[in-house]
Amino acid sequence: MYGDFVLVFQQVKGEWETRDQKLIPYQAYIKGLVEYFDIITFHHISREDNQLADALATLSSMFEVNRGGELRMIKMKSHEHSTYCSFIEEESDDKPWYFDIKRYLKNKEYPEESNENDKRMLRRLAAKFVLSGDVLYKRNHDMMLLRCVDAKEAELILREVHEGTFETHMNGHSMARNILRVGYFWLTMGNDCCIHERKCHKC
Repeated sequence: MYGDFVLVFQQVKGEWETRDQKLIPYQAYIKGLVEYFDIITFHHISREDNQLADALATLSSMFEVNRGGELRMIKMKSHEHSTYCSFIEEESDDKPWYFDIKRYLKNKEYPEESNENDKRMLRRLAAKFVLSGDVLYKRNHDMMLLRCVDAKEAELILREVHEGTFETHMNGHSMARNILRVGYFWLTMGNDCCIHERKCHKC
């Protein structure tokens, strides 16, 4: 048997007690299957190495297959980046979302073809930001400065906070709070965190 959940292994082996009423029937069923095998060994696999099994388990829970029915072949492709990171809006012209704000604070320049209303809105928005050298910061409600990041940096931060070093897999709102706490900011952070959590097949 191969798996990434030590708790289940210990319960199946009988070394740990199964107290969850929902899991007891499963354990009894497995004990019945054990009798059909001469030898059973247990091999623990880390979560990083068990992503395919997780994906297939999630896929199997999404549809029903009739007994005797024909199941079409499932084709899989490997991509350089995870699909749940693709939702972050692409930045046009290779310019970050804060380009106009930063340019205004640095040179007092407005975007081309902007009218008086656009200029007034930009000035009001820029008042909430601080430019230090070449780094732009957002002034938080408690006057803490949050470093503004572009789409690529935001993608890395999302992955690190959600399934990175500590694999916390926290919900979207908790992710956003933690990112603010460590001093980062981008405009769509709250929405991006919630979408990232929903796209994670482990969650």
